Amino acid sequence: MASFRSALLICAALTASTIAPAQAGPTGSETLTRVANATLAKVSVPELIDPDGQPQLSQPDTESQQAPTDDQSNQPSIDRSEDLASMVADLRSSDPGSHELECLATGVYFEAKSEPLAGQLAVAQVIANRTDSGGRFPSTYCGVIFQRGQFSFIHGHSLPHVARDSRQWQTAVAVAKIVDEGLKQSQVGDALFFHARYVSPGWHLKRVASIGNHIFFR
Repeated sequence: MASFRSALLICAALTASTIAPAQAGPTGSETLTRVANATLAKVSVPELIDPDGQPQLSQPDTESQQAPTDDQSNQPSIDRSEDLASMVADLRSSDPGSHELECLATGVYFEAKSEPLAGQLAVAQVIANRTDSGGRFPSTYCGVIFQRGQFSFIHGHSLPHVARDSRQWQTAVAVAKIVDEGLKQSQVGDALFFHARYVSPGWHLKRVASIGNHIFFR
């Protein structure tokens, strides 16, 4: 009987020293402590909020804003001291840039494309002078070109076709730009009329210049 009791006491002692399965690991409080003390990986986040909690706008790219646009970068820098031929070389283009300049260039092309540059400049100057004549002529290049009975190349209400890839057209565009921007003055001054040498209209006007195949009057 004593040995039986001893056996029971031994079993009870062994049972008391066994760890319950539910406690085989860190306690709940230990788990929270470890998580709270854990070091999290740092992620780079843009600073979109300032210390006062206000959203911050991203700073503009100053260099990209100051970079010239395609149109600006394509515009040549013209030195007014250049000779006429150099200016024309700098400004040659198939595109006049506006309908008004197209009218002026068309007048130069059809009236003087075979003339020296000075003669082409003079014709363009006469057209420009008419726009500033104080009502005597229309106030726009297109109005001057389309005025009835003034230019024989005009038929109807549209500009005649021009081969825009031709060097003569591109030269006419350059001359039109030079006169429109006042980059070079023509020796015809304030002339308002011109005619070819081979005609004699009998005008009672003051002759101011003779350039190439044209004679200019005011």
